[in-house]
Amino acid sequence: MEVEEVMLIGELAERAGVSTRALRHYEKQGLLPARRASNGYREYREEDLRLVAEIRALLSAGFTLRDARPFVDCLRAGHEVGAACPESVAVSRRKIAEIDAQIRDLIRRRAEITDQLARACPGCLPIRGETSSGHIEGTP
Repeated sequence: MEVEEVMLIGELAERAGVSTRALRHYEKQGLLPARRASNGYREYREEDLRLVAEIRALLSAGFTLRDARPFVDCLRAGHEVGAACPESVAVSRRKIAEIDAQIRDLIRRRAEITDQLARACPGCLPIRGETSSGHIEGTP
């Protein structure tokens, strides 16, 4: 019978590159299961490292902890990637739509400011990174 290795919260935090406070927060949000040893210490398994990595990647991409739940649930269900389940796909699609709306808003706001600048200072355009047609270099 193979003995499953466990980590205490400090080891998981160090290996995952997060604080112990973050891990306790993920636990409180129901994203990270913590088993308790007889002495009350939190114990984690190797697969919990993967859950934390998924949570961190999602947060880095702009998702919220609430958004992360279906991805974490998908991994817990045994899928290779957290985005493999229908609920995760739905959250990803919603996030893409939110980002697209933000991009449209930023483009609109940029155009307003560029117009204001052009009226106030006709010789001040083009702005660095912008072609004379108003197109921003490096964007589609």
